[in-house]
Amino acid sequence: MKTHRFFLSLTITITVTLIIISNIFYQAQAQAPITEASLQQVAASLQMFVDELPQMPKLYGYSMLYRLPIPSSLTIGMYQKKWKFHRDLPPTTVFAYGTSRMTATVPGPTIETLRGVPIYVTWKNHLPQNHILSWDPTVPTAIPKNGGVPTVVHLHGGVHEPQSDGSAFAWFTSNFRDTGPAWSQQTYTYPNVQHSGNLWYHDHALGLTRVNLLAGLVGAYVIRDLFLDDYLNLPRGPEFDRHLIVFDRSFSTDGSIYMNSTGDNPSIHPQWQPEYFGDAIIVNGKAWPYLKVQRRKYRFRIINASNARYFRFSLSNGLPFVQVASDSSYLPSPVQTSNILLAPSEIADMVIDFSISTTKEVVLTNDAPYPYPTGSAVDQLNGNVMKFIVARRRPFLPDRSNVPANLVNYQAATTEEAAQTRYIVLYEYTTDAGTPTHLYINGKRLMDPVTETPISGTTEVWEVINLTGDNHPMHLHLASLQAIKVQELVNLEEFEACMTTKNDAVACNVVAHATGKLLDIPPYERTWKNSVKIEPGYQTTVVVKFNLVENGEPYPFDATAEPGYVYHCHILDHEDNAMIRPLKLLVS
Repeated sequence: MKTHRFFLSLTITITVTLIIISNIFYQAQAQAPITEASLQQVAASLQMFVDELPQMPKLYGYSMLYRLPIPSSLTIGMYQKKWKFHRDLPPTTVFAYGTSRMTATVPGPTIETLRGVPIYVTWKNHLPQNHILSWDPTVPTAIPKNGGVPTVVHLHGGVHEPQSDGSAFAWFTSNFRDTGPAWSQQTYTYPNVQHSGNLWYHDHALGLTRVNLLAGLVGAYVIRDLFLDDYLNLPRGPEFDRHLIVFDRSFSTDGSIYMNSTGDNPSIHPQWQPEYFGDAIIVNGKAWPYLKVQRRKYRFRIINASNARYFRFSLSNGLPFVQVASDSSYLPSPVQTSNILLAPSEIADMVIDFSISTTKEVVLTNDAPYPYPTGSAVDQLNGNVMKFIVARRRPFLPDRSNVPANLVNYQAATTEEAAQTRYIVLYEYTTDAGTPTHLYINGKRLMDPVTETPISGTTEVWEVINLTGDNHPMHLHLASLQAIKVQELVNLEEFEACMTTKNDAVACNVVAHATGKLLDIPPYERTWKNSVKIEPGYQTTVVVKFNLVENGEPYPFDATAEPGYVYHCHILDHEDNAMIRPLKLLVS
């Protein structure tokens, strides 16, 4: 009897232990071996251009009282639900933002705000105990004691206090059962003090950003300036001013999102891989949708919400784009171009005039290699994005919108007022076989002591040196930045060898090495942004403003408070492992 009780007790102990481990690590359900060919077959079985482009629901961060805007409060939750990415694909389990499970969408609702009118958002985590995707505990990761899916929301491009920034350490699980070390409040304040423009919101939990975004946690955010909108007279209204949130996904035959659960170096990282690329291109939650358009001008705010895929967009009939704005600011004047390259997290705000289309159908295409810039060429699947079906006749009501010759002039990006110059070096670490194991900035991890400590209200110059083979979109929280020079590093192997030993760009005489050819910065990127592309084998000179770009005034809140900010590569697989560093502003 004692022996029986002993083994019964042992069995219960083991069972409970396994349950606890399962809850803590919330691993995704086991997946049968799936080949790239089988994934492509699933994507190829989906007919293109059969689902109409959705218009995401809209939430307003203001209300009108006697024609005066007043601030509003929103409560937005994160829910697990089913979502139809394509007419012929079974419903997919996703994580979605919304005001309720029923209304939650992928992407989430578009939040519309007014410049100068603050908004207060309470983010609620209603996600279950287990994640729907595999994740890797060997990279720096939020692991709650009581299980659940850690999340935290970052307003990408927002100018706001650190407590509302969505720190990777401010994560929380369902009902705030567990919280990260930097969590402090349920409601975030977005003051909207910056210039009008395009932003987006997405998850930012430590080590889980790539899987939480793959699961669906993304959404658009726009700051409008009613007076400026009237003055510019660009296409407006819900039909003619639209968001296009673009990302890539692969699907299994049962409709589930496929993410490889075995890493490139499984003995080091069981799951982590250096980049995620999907076979199907999704726009506003539908695979290769279509949109019927009138013969007139339309405004499209395109957000690249992919984990790692770059898009180089063009139109199949040669119709030009007229870009009017970038990430979160207007261009000085419109730029007409036949193609636009967007890195993950970048935004292009453009006008397309379908009145001059010579064809009844226009396909938005992509030809960016993956990984960018020297990876595989696109195929028919990821080379197509969506289709526009152009009406035969001109609209009954005339198109009175216009693209003015001049847009908005902000303070120029100049090195003359820089308070300091910093050298930021991007490294990739590999096995002897050449497969990546992790990526660092300046040879340091997120948890290492902060080294970038700008004075709040100042401008700096960051010389960003890319010693990897990939182009990296570098994103700074809070700050506005603009690349003004991209110069090749000569004698690169010699410079890399020195940096491997000293990790000091000045000691390795970077001034002598950064003397190669110059690359042109596209005209549509010559404005204030929140992400800039960092070319491999080059030094990119970036002007970084830690103040309001319209007038150079300091932030109207305490930007020096805890938990501070971060800067990182916005290829999410790189950010999670662990191309991210703290950014701490100081008082002058």
